[in-house]
Amino acid sequence: MRYELLGPLRVFDGREFHALSAPKMEMTLATLLVRAERVTTKEQIVEELWGEHPPRCASAALHVYISQLRKFLAAAGERAAIVTKAPGYVLRLQGAGYDVAEFQRAVQHGRLHLQAGRYAEALAEFEKGLALLRGPVLEDLAEGPVLSAFAAWVETERLDCLELSIEARNALGRHREVIGPLNTLIAQYPLRESLYRHLMVALYRSERQADALAVYRSAHQVLRMELGVQPCRSLRRLHHAILTSDDLLDLPAAS
Repeated sequence: MRYELLGPLRVFDGREFHALSAPKMEMTLATLLVRAERVTTKEQIVEELWGEHPPRCASAALHVYISQLRKFLAAAGERAAIVTKAPGYVLRLQGAGYDVAEFQRAVQHGRLHLQAGRYAEALAEFEKGLALLRGPVLEDLAEGPVLSAFAAWVETERLDCLELSIEARNALGRHREVIGPLNTLIAQYPLRESLYRHLMVALYRSERQADALAVYRSAHQVLRMELGVQPCRSLRRLHHAILTSDDLLDLPAAS
């Protein structure tokens, strides 16, 4: 049994995937999954489904959704997964796989490898994590406080993981292959200074010093126009290091 929430919600029974066609039931299961092993109150679920102005029948409707979800999970081979516990419900994973937990483990292991200079192992973990991301969480359904916060967290973690994978590639001497993706990311997130840093390093190591300096000028202009600030200290130091061809910009030695 495996739950997947890093994209459209689905449940895998070991042979095939099962999905919910009713949006309210999908949102209910997703809310319980986000808070797996913890009590989710009825009030939290109601707010997730209907916002601040639920219908009078909200409590009865929720009872029906929970009953249907129990049948849905039982058909997928997971019985007694949703437990009633005042003042609401708990979804027990009971040893089931969960892509969110797997993603978190992959990123954690990747960070440890990166800190230890094991760049190939780090990249493998980051790529494993990124492979779990199948698209926007719940598409247009994540509007309540629990699911919208979760969707925002996934997007933040996705970008962090992607950036860490780029850092590992740079450290492995695979700098040329990250230049294109970094240009795309900077166009999407022009205020994220760390992306400029990775691109400057990649260009410098690709014997494109002038282009690396041009990236700094672009970052400087964007930050001044959008925020009225100078580039951060680390970016300014990198700019100086590129100007002076500092040996610190050479490839690190892998462990």
